[in-house]
Amino acid sequence: MDVPLLIKQRLRELGLDQKDLAAAAQVTESYISQLLAGRKPPPAPGRTDIYERIGQSLGLPSGDLAKVADAQRQLELKKKIAETPGPLFKECRDLILRKCDPATEPAIRRIFEKEAFGELERLVTQTILDVAQELAREELRSEEWLRLMAHMSGRSYEEMRVAVLEFLDTDVFQVSPEGCVSFLDPMIDSWNIDLKTFAIEVVLNRRLAPRTVKRFEFRAAPAHPDFDIEPGFAQFLSDKTLSGDANEEEIAFLKALKFQGRRPSPLYYYRELQSLRDPLHFPPAEQPEKLDETGSMGG
Repeated sequence: MDVPLLIKQRLRELGLDQKDLAAAAQVTESYISQLLAGRKPPPAPGRTDIYERIGQSLGLPSGDLAKVADAQRQLELKKKIAETPGPLFKECRDLILRKCDPATEPAIRRIFEKEAFGELERLVTQTILDVAQELAREELRSEEWLRLMAHMSGRSYEEMRVAVLEFLDTDVFQVSPEGCVSFLDPMIDSWNIDLKTFAIEVVLNRRLAPRTVKRFEFRAAPAHPDFDIEPGFAQFLSDKTLSGDANEEEIAFLKALKFQGRRPSPLYYYRELQSLRDPLHFPPAEQPEKLDETGSMGG
């Protein structure tokens, strides 16, 4: 069973329609319609709150809809991993270059224009996209922030929520001109890169971000034959379609996993990440009973 089928089945059972579901999820009716028709893929569970809202509205057990979405996405991911990346949209490249420090921009432009979507362009675009998505993910539940973004882009609040959900589900190979205009343009003030060390600095719009400067350092490390870092884990980190929304705590956990004689694949780490996030695997700890005023255990 896939996400659209499960949702449509519950809507029929409860006598609800798409308008009711859109209101509960705080998105547009058009977005729900396209999701149920299969014209939009189900978003990644770790990047959105929509499954929680829809699940509560449909009376589904917590986490069930997200698990169905994850299984559906994994099937699609196997096909996607084998695809050859195409060139970045011209509008996106132009925006990235326009935001670049003027002193560095000519050299960066020459490198970008040598290939349709070369390694440096992918590195810079992915880094900027990661910064913008991190901010959007942190502010997704902030009505004030969403309304400010909606005002800046001429959208309604519900339209902005849909746009954010779709933006959080994109990656460096899928970012669209609309996503660049709606998010990267207002969020990113400027960026710069040191072509010797590949250190990248990204400056965010101070109206939209509590911390305006993000800096990323890339340093060489000695190789170890005993696989201190699993090859599959390194591939998992480099493939942002698999690791793009993983936080520092999750990455540290996955890095610490050890194996004897077997080498896990990048897809293994992706599935382990989804398992780590599943609330069914980590039930809440029982709270100890409290003593009452007489020193006895409460009943």
